[in-house]
Amino acid sequence: MRRINAKRVLVGEPLDTSRLGETLLPKRLALPIFCSDPLSSVAYATEEILLILALGGVALLHLAWYAAAAIVFLLVVVVASYRQTCYAYPGGGGAYVVSSENLGPTAALTAASALLVDYVMTVAVSVVSGVDAITSAIPALNDHEVLLAVAFVVLLTVMNLRGVRESGRVFAVPTYGFVLVVYVMFAVAAVRLATGETIRAESADLPITAEGTYTGLALVLLAMRAFASGCTALTGVEAISNGVPAFRKPKSRNAAATLTAMGFLSVTMFSGITVLAMAYHVHVAADPTELGLPPGTPTSTALAQIGRATFGGWHVLFYLLQAVTAGVLILAANTAFNGFPMLASILARDRYAPRQLSNRGDRLVYSNGVVLLALVAIALIVAFDANLTRLIQLYIIGVFVSFTLSQAGMVRHWRRELAAPATPRSQRVHIHRRLAINAVGATMTAVVLVIVLITKFTHGAWLVVIAMPLLFFGMKGVRRHYDQVGRQVAVGPRDRPHKPPRHNVLVLVSAVHAPTLKALGYAQALRPDTLTAVTVAADEAEARRLREAWEGHDPGVPLKVLHSPYREVVRPVLAHVQELAGEDPGAVLSVVIPEYVVGHWWEQPLHNQNALRLKARLLFQPGVAVIDVPYLLESAGPAEPAPVEAVRPQ
Repeated sequence: MRRINAKRVLVGEPLDTSRLGETLLPKRLALPIFCSDPLSSVAYATEEILLILALGGVALLHLAWYAAAAIVFLLVVVVASYRQTCYAYPGGGGAYVVSSENLGPTAALTAASALLVDYVMTVAVSVVSGVDAITSAIPALNDHEVLLAVAFVVLLTVMNLRGVRESGRVFAVPTYGFVLVVYVMFAVAAVRLATGETIRAESADLPITAEGTYTGLALVLLAMRAFASGCTALTGVEAISNGVPAFRKPKSRNAAATLTAMGFLSVTMFSGITVLAMAYHVHVAADPTELGLPPGTPTSTALAQIGRATFGGWHVLFYLLQAVTAGVLILAANTAFNGFPMLASILARDRYAPRQLSNRGDRLVYSNGVVLLALVAIALIVAFDANLTRLIQLYIIGVFVSFTLSQAGMVRHWRRELAAPATPRSQRVHIHRRLAINAVGATMTAVVLVIVLITKFTHGAWLVVIAMPLLFFGMKGVRRHYDQVGRQVAVGPRDRPHKPPRHNVLVLVSAVHAPTLKALGYAQALRPDTLTAVTVAADEAEARRLREAWEGHDPGVPLKVLHSPYREVVRPVLAHVQELAGEDPGAVLSVVIPEYVVGHWWEQPLHNQNALRLKARLLFQPGVAVIDVPYLLESAGPAEPAPVEAVRPQ
């Protein structure tokens, strides 16, 4: 009977490396894979603006027009800027690669730390906002938000481990469905409003209790904070420039076209949702008491209110809107599941991250990066109790750090192109235009970064400000370690393998049985200068029985008994190994350890772990080699052949 492999069921059969080209993406799949985050951000960007302005009461909600207009202009500039990056850097890597080549390693690692933080936040915020959309439609699930969020992260992890292309087909349905239903909502709203109907949101008549009076500088700061919160609409824009290598040829052109389509959809949907929110007089607040509701009363999201008001009695369309919104918000995390592993693999290639992150898994994805991202995001969701209002405050700082460094790096790139004598005169006009676009983008994103830092720092963003330097210095430490290892293991052109003058072997034994004879036979095959069997006498009676059995079997190898009055095993062996190594410093001492191999997890605790502890300690002994000789029990596979008598040395 064939054993069912759980891993194969979850992630599918392994793919040959030669099939890597089959995983490249057409534009229709690249859009939902790389753009689900910026497209889904429009579902809550308007609400974040209204939430902040609500602190000043109904009188300040009109400022949402200005905040939204500024965000739309900024989004257009950033999309135009990243189109240049797609063409200039077809190898991907985004802000990290651009900064590395143009601004130096310090700027590159700053961009990388910002992006890594942003990707983790994208998963947490996207999934939690999707769960909020579900609970807006089904309030009975309000008490299970953390469990739902964690379950969705696990589901996304499994889907991404199956492969980019396969997951893209699944993710395309809710992404395109969300876009379609939102445009249908716009069409229905336009028809109803054009015919003279008055549409009001369910919260339109609820008063908003202002937290204070905002005038002068306080009003400016509140407006800036609302703008900063609404800038969540820009999250994920860089993902395409990070993932250009994943596109089909011509890679740069296809990536730029996908980025343009994403920009158009994001701008029109964000603008439409904001217009309807203002036209319907949508009121939202972080605390239901600010709307005159009893504490703990479930409140609907701004988009849910707009959908309910627009579709009226067409409840099927409203629930369809909520379903596709929840789907695209949860799957928006897929942008991070593609960007984080790709960036981590580039960092690992440059020795700023563990090398394991550069390895592709069975399905030709960077599976270690996928799992690492999922674990950190789950920890964040649990730590913040799946609270979107608290999580959103940590968001977008990393986004605008990477935006600013990337655009500044592109300015340096184009200036270098202009300074190169080999640049044709016909291309200089185009380079000047691209330089201007990136210069405007760098300036605007830098200004927004300052605004975000000022307005969000005391509301939780200080955690990100701490996390980014920690990542920065952590990556520097990893690089320093790899550099030190490289220097220590480097060989010169005349270096050759050095044969030690003597080779001594110890075989650790606990009884005269088949694993011991197998280990002795292996040790004899090494043809060492000296061969000794060693046992630890924690119990004198047991040691005496072992000596008698050893003499009776006569394997032809002397047995040394180490006495252990404190019934320890590891420490006497270590002391004996150190003593032998000290007596013959130029020799190599090999310690051969026979070890049972069991086939079931529940069998492991039934055997002591002395072999494991010994190996762990002996690895740190200079001049000592540790050799493990496994002996497979029946549960681990085919039974070992019957042991033959050890050949005595001549």
